[in-house]
Amino acid sequence: MKYSDFVAAVNAGQIKQVTIDGLNISGEKTNGSQFETVRPQVEDTELMPSLNKQNVVVEGTAPQRQGILMQLLIASFPVLLIILLFMFFMRNMGGGAGGKNGPMSFGKSKAKMLSEDQIKVTFADVAGCDEAKQEVVEIVDFLKDPAKFKRLGATIPRGVLMVGPPGTGKTLLAKAIAGEAKVPFFSISGSDFVEMFVGVGASRVRDMFEQAKRHAPCIIFIDEIDAVGRHRGSGTGGGHDEREQTLNQMLVEMDGFEGNEGVIVIAATNRVDVLDKALLRPGRFDRQVMVGLPDIRGREQILNVHLKKLPSVTGVDVKVLSRGTPGFSGAQLANLVNEAALFAARRNKNTVDMHDFEDAKDKIYMGPERKSMVLREEERRATAYHEAGHAIVAEILPGTDPVHKVTIMPRGWALGVTWQLPEQDQISHYKDKMLNEIAILFGGRIAEEVFIQQQSTGASNDFERATKMARAMVTKYGMSDKMGVMVYEDENQNGFFGNVGSRTISEATQQQVDQEVRRILDEQYKVARDILENNKDIAHAMVKALMEWETIDRDQIRDIMEGREPQPPKVYIAENPVSAFEPPKDGPSTPPPLPAMN
Repeated sequence: MKYSDFVAAVNAGQIKQVTIDGLNISGEKTNGSQFETVRPQVEDTELMPSLNKQNVVVEGTAPQRQGILMQLLIASFPVLLIILLFMFFMRNMGGGAGGKNGPMSFGKSKAKMLSEDQIKVTFADVAGCDEAKQEVVEIVDFLKDPAKFKRLGATIPRGVLMVGPPGTGKTLLAKAIAGEAKVPFFSISGSDFVEMFVGVGASRVRDMFEQAKRHAPCIIFIDEIDAVGRHRGSGTGGGHDEREQTLNQMLVEMDGFEGNEGVIVIAATNRVDVLDKALLRPGRFDRQVMVGLPDIRGREQILNVHLKKLPSVTGVDVKVLSRGTPGFSGAQLANLVNEAALFAARRNKNTVDMHDFEDAKDKIYMGPERKSMVLREEERRATAYHEAGHAIVAEILPGTDPVHKVTIMPRGWALGVTWQLPEQDQISHYKDKMLNEIAILFGGRIAEEVFIQQQSTGASNDFERATKMARAMVTKYGMSDKMGVMVYEDENQNGFFGNVGSRTISEATQQQVDQEVRRILDEQYKVARDILENNKDIAHAMVKALMEWETIDRDQIRDIMEGREPQPPKVYIAENPVSAFEPPKDGPSTPPPLPAMN
């Protein structure tokens, strides 16, 4: 019943008995019926006097009290929640006391172990680095038959440092060593040692070597060791203190009072110049193996390894591909084969052919085509003159790499690309060729000025590269007669931490360096301008071909440079090269006329 009705019934003498339980009121009326109501939150000071006046029997109920256990549980719930959350985060961050994922296992090693049965990589899977493989054969022999060396008192190198650019197969070679020797393989990154808590890195190093000793003979592979092995005393702050503690522990484990017999440490880096000297001394990393970019024969071997993984390959000339991929690492060659297979799959083909490899190579070198990007006619023409300027200067200057392809099809971030390919692998760079390369970079902007009387932002990257090259000639390579054979810039001073010092040259010397860089740039700018001013007919012919076909190859470029009419471009379809121009069945068998040039 409503509370107001209940109050009215009390005043009318119709209530016999009530039981009050907090805000709940129940009871019996004088006619014997039962009732229930709820008292409002507002205090009713007149209720009890009215009940007493009408001689109503009033009863109350004692509040229920919680047990002591429930009270303790409620009081400790926030603390338990915090503990559970802490354990959850610690487990996710990797480690625990007494267990792999417990809450106190920061000091446990994060190295992943592969048993000898899990490693399927052998030296047969490693190609393009024969010298590096020869360097590590002794390690395999030692792991297979250590008594052979111990009998003569010889000791195998404790550590092997593999040095080389990214993607050259350092990790693969380390796995192959373990696979050939049939020993366990521990793999970890240098950055996995350092954590936000002090002492964690050193603890992880100890734990890793303890695990390795239990599985000896075995191999520990540390990738990107420069993350933890940099020069000590090169920075300030707690982060560097922790890294140095980790490095100190690694030095002790590799060659301390306690031996690590049967444990060989292999590390990889592409920054051997920043490693601490104590790490490189004999007894630790006493053997350095150079794993460089493969030469033409090495690229051919690597391509053959990856081509075996494709189910069907037709008409692919590996020698041509290896000649056309100078400077490619093993990882880039693997990516080339994969991209070619993807092109074949998009075309719903049953085999991968040379056409797919040419398209994959173009994509890697020049970026993906942006066919959806529509340029205005004047933008296409300006881009054509820009790229023609690069190509003509490159073709006329002596000793430069031949122009392999020119395109005004937007690729990546560029509206057009001029692609030069060296005829052979290059190790050293000579002054004359570097000067010519600067002139080639200026060819695009000069062509805009000469032929369309405009300047665009498309040459910004050309200027940046030309300036860096000229400055390196003056400050690094000693190719300036005025400044002499002196290094004016220290590469090691560019780090955020490390060997950061004051300027090594005076303000006056810096001005002389800038003047010499300016002289080189101005001279090569004039060289490129003279070439284009004297070869306007060739530039018009090349732009004419680019406006028609968008992309021209080496054969067409040669025709244009020699004053011949360029032939239509050819594309590969399966094994047979066919002309991209197909004449109408009942029409003339000549290509359509090219647009006229102004």
